[in-house]
Order: sequence, then C-alpha cells, then structure tokens
Amino acid sequence: MQPETSYPIMESFYTLQGEGFHTGRAAYFIRLGGCDVGCVWCDVKESWDAERHPKVSVKKMVEMALENPGRLAVITGGEPLIYDLGPLTDALQNAGFETNIETSGAYPLSGKWNWICVSPKKFKPPLPEVLQKADEYKVVVYHKSDLEWMAQFLPHLPAHCQLFLQPEWSKSEQILPLLIGYVKENPGWKISLQTHKYLNIP
Repeated sequence: MQPETSYPIMESFYTLQGEGFHTGRAAYFIRLGGCDVGCVWCDVKESWDAERHPKVSVKKMVEMALENPGRLAVITGGEPLIYDLGPLTDALQNAGFETNIETSGAYPLSGKWNWICVSPKKFKPPLPEVLQKADEYKVVVYHKSDLEWMAQFLPHLPAHCQLFLQPEWSKSEQILPLLIGYVKENPGWKISLQTHKYLNIP
C-alpha cells in the first residue's frame, strides 16, 4: 500500500477570491510552502522555505475544504507547480470542487484544472507550454518596464486567455495611472485590483 500523498501547507482558509477573473467568488485557498522564484516584492515570503511548513495529507486537506460551503478551491503558493499536483486535484475534483491554480508558470504543469492563472515573474520566466494552457494572464506591475517585459510572452497565450494588469500593492498609487492609460490604449486588457486588501479579508 502506497503512503498517502502530502504537501507542505503554509496556510489554508476560506475567503473571497480577491484578484483577477474570479474576483468576488467564495473560494477555499490552499497555499503551498516552497518557492525559488524570489520576487523582491512578494507579500508571502514566509512561504518560500517548504521546511518551515507542516506536511498535510491530501485526505485531510479535502476534509478541511469540505467544512465550507463553497466548492471553488484555489491552489497557490509559494510556487505550487514545484510539486506534482495530480493527487491533490484528483481528490478535490472527486469531492466536487472546481480547481483553480495561481502559478508563475516557471515549472511544468501538473494536475487537473478548471482555470489556470499564470502570473509571470522576471526572476524565473514562464514556460511556453504552461502559457499555452493559460486561461488568465495576470501581470503584477512593479515598474513600468514590466509592461515591456511581459509582452514577449503574449504570442504563446491561447486566444481565449483573459489579460489582466495588477499594480503591486505597495506601489499602487504610482502604478495605477500608468495601467489605466495602458488599458485605454490596449482595450484587450483589464485591470485587476487586490480587492481582498481593500476589504480587509485574507
């Protein structure tokens, strides 16, 4: 009998999705520990070291998720794709959950997903094969040069992919006017705001 799959979990909680296409939906977040992408502005740097976080079995994770009425599960990190997520998404989907992922796209895709959000990072660029599966391309803008940098990946995205620009929270006042102007000039894009921070929820 094979041992049950487990993952290092920094935190898991039930809240509203605050960003991107699914903003406002009730969602159960599972934040996996472990990341080597290393964004200087990361607001969850404590997630980077997987050894700091307890491993939780897939069975227990699903049991915890089922304690809440919502049936949207969002897997995030850290960088969740450093793990094989097949066992986790299989179990969640078998329990009736829609499974969404938020990833930098820097590692090969694993798992079964209803929605794939790729948020590319300069420090470890996304893989073309992950971009080709993206339902959402959400670029966190810290500096105006990020707009030029992110454009190189657009040819890899599928036609149905939703395009979002999101100001990095600590620089929102400076960056938002730039993004508003960009979207007006490029109406295929939308602005994503971290509404959970405005609402003061997790």
